[in-house]
Amino acid sequence: MSVPIAKLTFLMDCTSPAFQELLPVTARAMALAVDYAHGHVISVHRHTHAQLLYAIEGVMTIEAQGGRWVVPPTRGVWLQPGIAHQVRMSGAVKMRTVFIDCASSPLLPRHSCVLDISPLLRQLIVAAVDIAPDFTEGSRDWHLLQLLLHELDSLPVLPLYLPLPVDARLRGICARLMAQPGEQQTVAHWAQALAITERSLHRLFQKQTGMRFGQWRQQARLLRALEQLAHGSKVIDVAMENGYTSQSAFTAMFKKHFGTTPTAFYQAKVIAA
Repeated sequence: MSVPIAKLTFLMDCTSPAFQELLPVTARAMALAVDYAHGHVISVHRHTHAQLLYAIEGVMTIEAQGGRWVVPPTRGVWLQPGIAHQVRMSGAVKMRTVFIDCASSPLLPRHSCVLDISPLLRQLIVAAVDIAPDFTEGSRDWHLLQLLLHELDSLPVLPLYLPLPVDARLRGICARLMAQPGEQQTVAHWAQALAITERSLHRLFQKQTGMRFGQWRQQARLLRALEQLAHGSKVIDVAMENGYTSQSAFTAMFKKHFGTTPTAFYQAKVIAA
């Protein structure tokens, strides 16, 4: 099966009508290279295609109704078609993204998630940006795209997602903790503020996010730390701002969660494009 792909390399807000016109609904796949400055925000929008968002430099934070994904270099986020989302840039971001028609291939993740982008897939994404739309089935470009789909299907899912509850009371707590990750108020404090028992708060939080309250707060702190580290903040400053008593305590929790230290996390080899 032929997989038409469009080559688009530019600086443009993807919520604009001009951008949407560049994404033909008849194309099965298309690749883009887009660079953004630190702090740039792409407002809420959605696509008819599924999207693999990847940045060779910088960190992207994708916010949707159900939660938040933080995507550092060497990782990517897979978004199902039709998902309304906003993208915020931390550090100068060099985005390389691929749109794929899910109906054209079964070799795709079934849920939105963060993926560990392999060195091979990084090369395939970068190469896909240079593919002209008039290639033929069986050609080198056609095989490159088939390999991209197969590689995408083999990637492990990473714990870089922060689910958000539906309950307005819990969302208020979450908003406070995301804005002030160093907040040290206890579960007892929040339960009293909501006029419910601690047990009820734990049960409601677990039901709506799939995580215990303490786990969620830890995840929120670590994902916020990723954004701060990407912007060049010192590890000790990030540790203090996120409620840790010392740099070593933060580093230990970071390594337990991500399998490496904060410094090593951003030292993966970057492929230029």
